[in-house]
Amino acid sequence: MIFTAIGAIAADQYLRVAGQAGLTSLGIACAYGLTYAVMIVALGHISGAHLNPAVTLGFWVTKRLGTMQSLLYWIAQLAGALAAAYLLLAILPEANWRAEVLGAVTPNLEPDMTRLHAMLLEGALTFMVVFVFFATTVGEQAEQRRTHGFAAGVALLAASIFALPFTGAAFNPARTFGPALATHHWTNHGVYWVGPLLGGVLAAVLYDKIYLSERGLA
Repeated sequence: MIFTAIGAIAADQYLRVAGQAGLTSLGIACAYGLTYAVMIVALGHISGAHLNPAVTLGFWVTKRLGTMQSLLYWIAQLAGALAAAYLLLAILPEANWRAEVLGAVTPNLEPDMTRLHAMLLEGALTFMVVFVFFATTVGEQAEQRRTHGFAAGVALLAASIFALPFTGAAFNPARTFGPALATHHWTNHGVYWVGPLLGGVLAAVLYDKIYLSERGLA
């Protein structure tokens, strides 16, 4: 998922440097959201298809995952993101556009966006994505219909269209960590941990403690 997400940004920058029309925010958002959607459907029955430390933290806070299992999920997620970033480095040729592409794959804030505003935006939209993930994958009825997890990918697509012009639309600490380590670009890195993790926890707790409990499905 991370490889596709940052690969779409790289392709967009390559086209722009070449003087062609880029993929646009919609194309980048589609690559990110649709890949997330199909990976949830493909891997949901195997691992739960978290693919995001914010989702895993939500499962840990609501006691659906143990501490050790959650840590292993985090390690796998961050390692996968790092592998994706370095694979992109290995694939991109040493051309005059390479530096501009690598600079684009790490989320950057717009000049008039403060860190607080960015954290609030990333947190609010991650809340939406994680809430949809819980609503469609947690509970007895959801477990019988795994394809409903596809909705979380559509939510991510919509959130990305909104946030791409402002924060780069990460909603996932792993999405930021991999490219940041590979390109040594750590500017505003904390924004993409604090916002998504807080948003994910709030979404998980709200759904688990209120909606599932009211319906007797917790």
